[in-house]
Amino acid sequence: MARKLHKDICKNGVDKKRGCFVQAYGSKQMDASLLLLPLVGFLPVSDKRIKATVREIEKRLIAGGLVQRYETGTGVDGLPPGEGAFLACSFWLADNYTLMGRRREAMRLFGKLTRLANDVGLYAEEYDPEAKRMLGNFPQAFSHVALINTALNLMANSHKKKRSRPRAHR
Repeated sequence: MARKLHKDICKNGVDKKRGCFVQAYGSKQMDASLLLLPLVGFLPVSDKRIKATVREIEKRLIAGGLVQRYETGTGVDGLPPGEGAFLACSFWLADNYTLMGRRREAMRLFGKLTRLANDVGLYAEEYDPEAKRMLGNFPQAFSHVALINTALNLMANSHKKKRSRPRAHR
């Protein structure tokens, strides 16, 4: 069953024109959760669809140097457009950079993210780069788990060119 689902997602979850994975079958929209595909071992970062997905996320979901969860202007969630950048998603992008051998970009993003922590090192769910403040649930476990995973991936890859599989994300 898992192989069948994998094949179906690889066939129907990709925008044929851009060659990237999308938020939902038939959609053109991007969703930052797609950054998890190589992190959980769905496909390697060397896969052309993963590379295209990262490029599209960079184009469409980065605001103020951080990653938005999804394209909020579509109204897909019934909420008004705009929200803060999701910190976990930004850490996931740093993980993808690390695994792609883009260490300098990974370190730059990781540094930016670590400077956002409050005075006792805590993170919220989101960050508003314009207002320069934390938003959403605070403290947020997902943000902290992502921080730890990214730190571990950066450490593990500090002496290696690339890893085909990252440390497991929990």
